[in-house]
Order: sequence, then structure tokens, then C-alpha cells
Amino acid sequence: MKRLIITAALFSALALTACEEKTTVVNVPVPGPAGATGKTGNDGAQGNQGNQGNQGEAGTQGAAGSKGKTGAAGDTTVIVTPPAEK
Repeated sequence: MKRLIITAALFSALALTACEEKTTVVNVPVPGPAGATGKTGNDGAQGNQGNQGNQGEAGTQGAAGSKGKTGAAGDTTVIVTPPAEK
């Protein structure tokens, strides 16, 4: 039993040291001061205007609708209200 505990402790120590990550330092060079600004370039030439499209053809006129039927006569009810009192 004692050997088992010692063996387990040795394996855990080896596992922890094998996983140790080492840090690498890299020196990055610093750029010098900026140089003078260059001259502005010339404007480009203007492009040609495109062609105008053709007008489409006129559509045909639709057919006239048919006349509707005459409605039936309705009942007439007249309601007379008395004048309001003063």
C-alpha cells in the first residue's frame, strides 16, 4: 500500500512538471518617425454618358363592362316625431 501511494505521488509530480508551459519573449522593432507627405494625385477623367433607353409600346384598352340589373323596389316607412315642447 505504501508503494502504491509513493508511485502515485511520483506520477502526479511528473505529470505536473511535464505540462509546465514556458514563456517566450519576442522583441518587436519600433518604427522610426513618419516621413514627409507625398503630393496629391491628379483628378481622373469624367466618364461618358450612357445611352437613353427606348420608350415602351402603349397598352391596349380594356373591354367595357356589362350593365347591371335594376334593383327591386323597397318598402317605405315614414316616422313622424312630434315637435319638441318649448
